Amino acid sequence: MRERPAAKVAYKQKWRDLLFMHFAMDPAELRPLIPEGLDLDLYPDSSGRPSAWIGVVPFRMEGIRFSWSSSLPWLSAFPETNVRTYVHRAGKEPGVWFFSLDAARWIACKIGRSQFGLAYWHAHMRVKRHGETVVYDSTRIEGGGNQSATLETVATIGPAAGCVEGHSLDFFLLERYLLYALRAGVLCKARVWHRPYPVRGARLDSCHQSLTAACGLPSFPWEHVIFSDGVNVDIYRLEGLDT
Repeated sequence: MRERPAAKVAYKQKWRDLLFMHFAMDPAELRPLIPEGLDLDLYPDSSGRPSAWIGVVPFRMEGIRFSWSSSLPWLSAFPETNVRTYVHRAGKEPGVWFFSLDAARWIACKIGRSQFGLAYWHAHMRVKRHGETVVYDSTRIEGGGNQSATLETVATIGPAAGCVEGHSLDFFLLERYLLYALRAGVLCKARVWHRPYPVRGARLDSCHQSLTAACGLPSFPWEHVIFSDGVNVDIYRLEGLDT
């Protein structure tokens, strides 16, 4: 899945200052929240039990544009946070299933919902980086009963560690080049492409969040935290699973 697809690129984006925070949970508890046609992708937790993994990933988006256009200053840069897990189809096509995506541009949320069938929510957000310290804040401002969905996180970034390789947990969680979505009740997929994430160690100085609870998920202590300065990304069109 790391190869660049031959298909025409639909969108181009830059993802910056990504903080990947993950905890493991029982696959049997998560299975009811995953659509039919997808299987949970599992990786052993710290005790060796095959587990599903929940990720909360805040970051900044820059340079968002159609592949044939220039970026629009009022739309092309904003923070985003996604809550996600990892899936595959009968052992093939490993990808990401998003429970929610909070973004600081309402028009981007509208496009994400209509064009990709993703659960985007408008939020007040900020990402501030001061040297090796990065601060993420988010408060959802739409979504009815989910208005309490918030994130307040401060992390200290460690030294560069290259790119992840092999069969490590880092690789399992980060190196994903396919997303799945339900659009109009139809299960679809879309490819993304970027160079492998350059990663850095990270330490959580504080983290308070209710995003997972807003998705109907439990909250457990974080088992894995890692940071990336970012990648440039190609996004391809959404298509049905049999396309």
